[in-house]
Amino acid sequence: MAGHVNMMDDCLISNLPPVTLKSALRLLVSQGAATQKPFIEHVQARFRENPPRFKNPDDLFVADGVVTQTCLDYLAQTRCVFSCKLAREALPYLGHFVMAIPRAQVTWSENSELAAVLATFDGDLVQAIQALKESRPSPGPELLRSLTSLLYSLEVCAVYCAAIAPQDSRRPALPFPFARGRRQVRDILEMLSPGRDSAPLAHEPDAPAARAAESAPPALETFRLGRLDAPRLFTGLWQVSSPLWGAASARDQEAALARAAAAGFAAADMADHYGDAELMYGEFRRKLAPEDRSRTLAATKWASIPLLFTPHSRGRAASRSCVFSPLPGPVTPAYVLAAVSERSRRLGCGRIELLQFHWYNYADETYLEVLVELVRLARAQPALVAEIGLCNFDSAHVEAACEHLLAATGEVGIVSNQVQFSLIDARPLQKMVRVCEKYGLKLLTYGSLYLDAILAWGGWPAFQALLAQLAAIARRRAAPLAAVSLAWVLRQPAVGAAVVGGVRQASRQSEYLDAGRRAVALARELAPDEIRALDRLALDAGPGDGDDGKGARAAAFYARMGDCGSEYRAL
Repeated sequence: MAGHVNMMDDCLISNLPPVTLKSALRLLVSQGAATQKPFIEHVQARFRENPPRFKNPDDLFVADGVVTQTCLDYLAQTRCVFSCKLAREALPYLGHFVMAIPRAQVTWSENSELAAVLATFDGDLVQAIQALKESRPSPGPELLRSLTSLLYSLEVCAVYCAAIAPQDSRRPALPFPFARGRRQVRDILEMLSPGRDSAPLAHEPDAPAARAAESAPPALETFRLGRLDAPRLFTGLWQVSSPLWGAASARDQEAALARAAAAGFAAADMADHYGDAELMYGEFRRKLAPEDRSRTLAATKWASIPLLFTPHSRGRAASRSCVFSPLPGPVTPAYVLAAVSERSRRLGCGRIELLQFHWYNYADETYLEVLVELVRLARAQPALVAEIGLCNFDSAHVEAACEHLLAATGEVGIVSNQVQFSLIDARPLQKMVRVCEKYGLKLLTYGSLYLDAILAWGGWPAFQALLAQLAAIARRRAAPLAAVSLAWVLRQPAVGAAVVGGVRQASRQSEYLDAGRRAVALARELAPDEIRALDRLALDAGPGDGDDGKGARAAAFYARMGDCGSEYRAL
């Protein structure tokens, strides 16, 4: 039953523009379980009372290449079903849409509107199955039947696409649009029923082995990360965790990764919860020539955060729409080995160069036990996982982890911590860099090319002044403004590498790659007076303040936001 509201509130809700209503809802559900739980439960109840209807294939696809409103509405309702944590219930709707393609005998051209819609739906498949994975479902016969049925629909669609002969014999057959989704469904079936016979009924032939470059790729400056030589820029794959950031086909993603590797971006950062990122990068590496594969570095994450609305939940959901689960039982060497082996299986090429561990609830000190087992595993099986790092740990708990590891294993054992760091968010300069220097850790930074905390930092006028200074340096250095911003981060104490995006938007990828490579050079070239000018505006640092990050603005931002990673625990 709908909650009672003031009549004026009801009038407001009924008349707000969609953009404003969306903004208001996002604010409400970001406040934690007190608001998110009733919102999700209300939507779930509405769907259960009145399940969406399946649409006739000929209504979904009325003509070749045409996108109907019926099709868009069906996809929107299906997206809502799995987004409100009814991923299991969404499976029949996903399968029905896939099977509607061969039933309606529809075709499309590569650049048509329908091709774009199908690429988005492929992202929906990935997201729906990822939501199902994170709910830790029991592998009961009903769920296995539903997933097998969905996989069958995908294989039938693949057979249909392969059989369509184009009018122009020089063109290939109709490309199968759901390669990412099919890969994700196969993966969850392997997780739930290891060793099952999941061989495809049909598949596209492997593309020729991708090459990172026709000759040796241009070298990026490297730094020492434990026993690894790592480039100072990593390609970030977080954007594939949601189709809201756009969608690209498996082939387009693979081509983007190949272009990045050719430009020297041989390291990629991903996570167990970034949709199909591990599967995507694993497939890319598998197709590389051996000499190119040996130059790649896979950095993934094992995130343990309580799953909202489960009997085991001990906290609130994290930001960025991530949904995580608590550890299901005691920490044992076998349990940790299984978790790491799962990451390795998805990456497909054996070794994980860097496994980064994230923890949500510091009151539960089980994370210390996990880290001990991870470090011991890395030393015992370096062919499985080379190095262990942290992700979004605050300064106090980085230090606690290092001290515990020294006492338990005789070594620090971890090599890095990944945190947000930019001219706007310079919180690592307050405490984190000194902790890292004390224990020999490197910072991997993200958020360097986007500024999402302007109001909390200093407001719009201050931001404009900072942009003007960045633009002046960029003009003088004949470099992109983003490269100057990133260079400032790369030259900060303890920073090893920055994680930057660019795989999703093929049209802008060259800009990202060029800006990244220029930033590495600029980090060495920026003059002291240029750094002081940026410190003055970004940190509000006076003479002598910039080196320790204790400028008034930086200190105020730190006091308001908390230490590194606090934003993932305050929601």
